[in-house]
Amino acid sequence: MASRADNIASNLSLANFSKATELKQRIWFTIGALIVFRFLSFVPLPGVNPLILESLYDQTRGGILDLFNTFSGGSLERMSLIALGVMPYITASIVVQLAAALHPSLVALKKEGEAGRKKLNQYTRYGAVFLCAIQGWFLAAGLEAYGAQSGLQAVVNPGLMFRVVAVINLVGGTMFLLWLGEQITSRGIGNGVSLIIMAGIVAQFPTFIANLFEGGRTGSINVFVIVALFVMIIALVLGICFMERAQRRLLVQYPKRASARGMMQADRSHLPLKLNTAGVIPPIFASSLLLLPLTISQFAGNSVSTSSAFYGVIQTLNQYLQHGQPLYLALYATGIIFFCFFYTAVVFNPEETAENLKKNGGFIPGIRPGKRTAEYLDYVLTRITVIGAIYLTVVCVLPEYMIAQTGIPLFLGGTSLLIVVNVTVDTISQIQSHLLAHQYGDLIKKAKLKGRLR
Repeated sequence: MASRADNIASNLSLANFSKATELKQRIWFTIGALIVFRFLSFVPLPGVNPLILESLYDQTRGGILDLFNTFSGGSLERMSLIALGVMPYITASIVVQLAAALHPSLVALKKEGEAGRKKLNQYTRYGAVFLCAIQGWFLAAGLEAYGAQSGLQAVVNPGLMFRVVAVINLVGGTMFLLWLGEQITSRGIGNGVSLIIMAGIVAQFPTFIANLFEGGRTGSINVFVIVALFVMIIALVLGICFMERAQRRLLVQYPKRASARGMMQADRSHLPLKLNTAGVIPPIFASSLLLLPLTISQFAGNSVSTSSAFYGVIQTLNQYLQHGQPLYLALYATGIIFFCFFYTAVVFNPEETAENLKKNGGFIPGIRPGKRTAEYLDYVLTRITVIGAIYLTVVCVLPEYMIAQTGIPLFLGGTSLLIVVNVTVDTISQIQSHLLAHQYGDLIKKAKLKGRLR
């Protein structure tokens, strides 16, 4: 027979949304913060000529800057105050997370609980400022170099002062985005930084849809290609929703304990192992490593004469590492699979998990506690990581292959699709949690009222 809590969860719907005043305030705050983020993406960097930036960005299209531009919602293309977006923070958090699993002092700091977590977050912010300053300096120097080579005045007054001002503004813009993300997390709904990245990706979707239908109207894009594209996107979204929530639950049993009635009762629990433990990190790492040589060769090609032998090497490298080429797809798939296993091995430690189970008296039925449990956890994790790596490879490589076959600039690639779906599912889950908590609050108030009447 279903309990009262089960009935409340099953009857959960948006019909009770109008009664949840706090939830509505959180959602409105989140929407307002994302609107501020979109406004900032159109504020140009001081000292930069925005009319020249479009020709500069067209020359580097397809490189790693294109990936950063997608995550920043086109801010890099417009060279706005938040041109770097939150990517320096994401990079710093990944580095700190990897270091916290490998370096002994950081491992000890991670085990300190809340105090250790705050210290690691502080290190992450310091790393974000450092990376943002370096990237901003090279970005300003690249703008000046482009103006000197092409004869176009991309920077109004090039020099040391422009670089210093650009670095200060870019660091300030990224730090403001991080503060805005923290405000969304505490006062809004969902994870703030993830929502900012998703908002930047989704902001380009209307333009893509308009160009797609315009191509279908003029006949430059086949109607069957458009239909197949939407079918592929819907299938990928459904597949991502299913696979990201998939878990391998290991039964964990605890010794028998005396209950309130004096009976001996054995507690049982489950150890959930996600099918995709690495998340979106492997596609980001793999695409960044592949697009970095292409970006360097693109910038180097502007300063190399066409008669040089090195110019031919650059052109060959650009040809084979373009999106959709067989070599690019093969290296991309290999990189995703490698980083899936590497990041999973770094994040999840079977020995530590087995030791924690042993300390708490838990054990997996049929497996001895300690070393045997660690070996079993490693065995199960390796098997499900194979499935997770195949799933990530299909999701990320299929859009790239579609781009190569149709020639449509599909900005919503596998990595972007993973981020959008994961953040959307997480946000919806938090909204449902707030609605459920609101219904529990109403239930408690009614119970107190009935008690007073009695």
